[in-house]
Amino acid sequence: MTDNPNLGATVLGYPRIGPDRELKRAVESYWAGRIDQAELHRVGRELRVDTWRELAAAGLDTIPSNTFSFYDQMLDTAELFGALPQRFTSLGLSPTDTYFAAARGVQDAPALEMTKWFDTNYHYLVPELTPWTEFSADGGKPLDEYRETRAAGLETRPVLVGPATFLLLSKAGDGAPEGFRPLDLLDGLVPAYAELLGTLHDEGVQWVQLDEPAYAADRTPDELEALARTYQALGSLRRRPKILVAGYFGGLGDALGVLARSPVDAIALDLVTDPSTVDTVAAEGVLRDKEVLAGVVDGRNIWRVDVDVALANAATLLGTAGKVGVSTSCSLLHVPYDVHRESGVDERIRGWLAFARQKLAEVVLIGKALHEGTGVVAEELAAARAVTADRAGAHDLREPRVRARLDALRPEHARRSPYSDRAAAQRGTLNLPPLPSTTIGSFPQTGEVRKARAAHRAGRLDAADYRAAMHAEIEKVVRLQEELGLDVLVHGEPERNDMVQYFAEQLAGFAATEHGWVQSYGSRCVRPPILYGDVSRPAPMTVEWASYAQGLTDRPVKGMLTGPVTILAWSFVRNDQPLAETASQVALAIRDEVHDLESAGIRIIQVDEPALRELLPLRATEHKAYFDWAVRSFRLATSGVADSTQIHTHMCYSEFGDILPAIEAIDADVTSIEAARSRMEVLGDLGTAGFSRGVGPGVYDIHSPRVPDVDEVSALLRTALAAVPADRVWVNPDCGLKTRGYAEVEPALRNIVRAAERVRAEHAG
Repeated sequence: MTDNPNLGATVLGYPRIGPDRELKRAVESYWAGRIDQAELHRVGRELRVDTWRELAAAGLDTIPSNTFSFYDQMLDTAELFGALPQRFTSLGLSPTDTYFAAARGVQDAPALEMTKWFDTNYHYLVPELTPWTEFSADGGKPLDEYRETRAAGLETRPVLVGPATFLLLSKAGDGAPEGFRPLDLLDGLVPAYAELLGTLHDEGVQWVQLDEPAYAADRTPDELEALARTYQALGSLRRRPKILVAGYFGGLGDALGVLARSPVDAIALDLVTDPSTVDTVAAEGVLRDKEVLAGVVDGRNIWRVDVDVALANAATLLGTAGKVGVSTSCSLLHVPYDVHRESGVDERIRGWLAFARQKLAEVVLIGKALHEGTGVVAEELAAARAVTADRAGAHDLREPRVRARLDALRPEHARRSPYSDRAAAQRGTLNLPPLPSTTIGSFPQTGEVRKARAAHRAGRLDAADYRAAMHAEIEKVVRLQEELGLDVLVHGEPERNDMVQYFAEQLAGFAATEHGWVQSYGSRCVRPPILYGDVSRPAPMTVEWASYAQGLTDRPVKGMLTGPVTILAWSFVRNDQPLAETASQVALAIRDEVHDLESAGIRIIQVDEPALRELLPLRATEHKAYFDWAVRSFRLATSGVADSTQIHTHMCYSEFGDILPAIEAIDADVTSIEAARSRMEVLGDLGTAGFSRGVGPGVYDIHSPRVPDVDEVSALLRTALAAVPADRVWVNPDCGLKTRGYAEVEPALRNIVRAAERVRAEHAG
């Protein structure tokens, strides 16, 4: 790679966890006190340099920097501009520990709220701003990383969350007056960005990338005016690098014209999510004086690019834009590193896949074909076309029995009795106290549990010994819950590696990876399975474990399943048919499991849908169609059971206000939701929407190491009871306990039970 005045072939970002999750291990070792800050930062520096060199070696014309993060890019931005809340900055900690305190919380300072990054499974930390927030910038992390790239002999393009998106994704902090919006701070934040751009310019930076994905969603005239004001100001600076504004996760809509009229130098367009943008640009000619990055390689899914479609879309921009480069549709943060490591995936299927390293080659290939002519890369194009044709012709991926079952579905297959009838039947069967206490599902997974699973997978532990090990763990968890006094128990899920992967490994139509890790949040990584064909359930998946646990106790034990929408959201899903059709296939497989659990005597079955909000389209015009198939798939999975069988669902780290119609429509008997970090804010929305079923607002933030005391949990429950009648309130943590340790979980659950008893007694009095 050489210095280039144009962007050329590039990517908007790259995975940062390391090919073998080196970042995860270093960060968690630092938290545990096994390494010091110097070693933590050494690992981070090594990962960054390796990434930049890999991008340069791949043949990209320009490469991004400042895409690395020890936890989250929104948190990085808040720290960079001096916008961390005082409850963290006043702790007297080092900058690194202050940063992690904001991410994870400490005993006397709850963490920042966490929610989904648009419609992805990545979670970001929500900055808290007030009218008194004062922004500053001294170069900080972007400058430090740029200097690292120059020391490595490379030129890079620093990437920042754009000022408008940063404010639109922030929330009002404690003490902010009613009516305050973080966007009101724009005129204070833009000068800080301007100062930073000047510093980067003086350092020799040629390009800077400002990400504004918030404008792929519906925006008000006021918010569009804020975008215009921002880039009129930044684009007019005399001391600045060239500015690339990146919009992704959808078409920019009216924001495209706003940016076209601004004095910025380049705009990145997501032509995968919204190919119609090509026609808009070509017809209106609004980008004739801009460089355009054609985002034609999918940054979120793992299927090989159709080179003819990608080339056609990019070529259409030639002549209608000032210059045209080629890029990914968004950052490659959302895909694994290298498909060639996946020796366990069927060779034919593996040939259809492109992870991050393969996508680099695709970007370079399309860039060369666009600017140097297809003859220069004729052999590579022919090979890519052969892969596309092979997958399109794979008719064995369509299972006639699955499709016949879908064709036979009728509306009554997704319908239950009225909730009032079900609630009466369940009260008589379950006989639970007011404010019943439970957990979401998983319990801490100890080293012994993970070792047993790994040994069984490797063939070192036979089926009988593995089953005995899991039974022993289940019994330990059941006895602990009885001793703690929980009213509804779970089996703890020791046999599960992940709430989606576990099911995908047992369903036809899925493939699992060995090294396909992606970041979900902080140090948390997941391996999304690959849904490549028609889905069915060859055999029961959870019945043995739930039945064993229920046989150990007289208290009800929940059956634990993952819902169809979440299985789709947290997988890499086939893109050769509508999502609605795939969701119905998954729903029928889960329906079979629900019925088998009921037949085995399980009286409460939880079908988790934490990703219901995640897949919600960013544009309101598309919401109804999504809700129709998402709600139908859940109801299809959970209908056909007796009124006395109680159906629960769980949702976490979402903007619940956006999906209130769906929460009501899915018709679960009990819905547990994240509420601890937001201090029960969601319950007001539920009350306004007339939600009339059981609800379990989380009272224990499991993504933080802090243990809530009895008074704190009691206060949260009293807040909940001010919005929801006591006969409909459940008491539970925010999410599963898999990632926590027993040293935190046991006292936290004990405090939850005591708080439930205290508030129950107050209510009775």
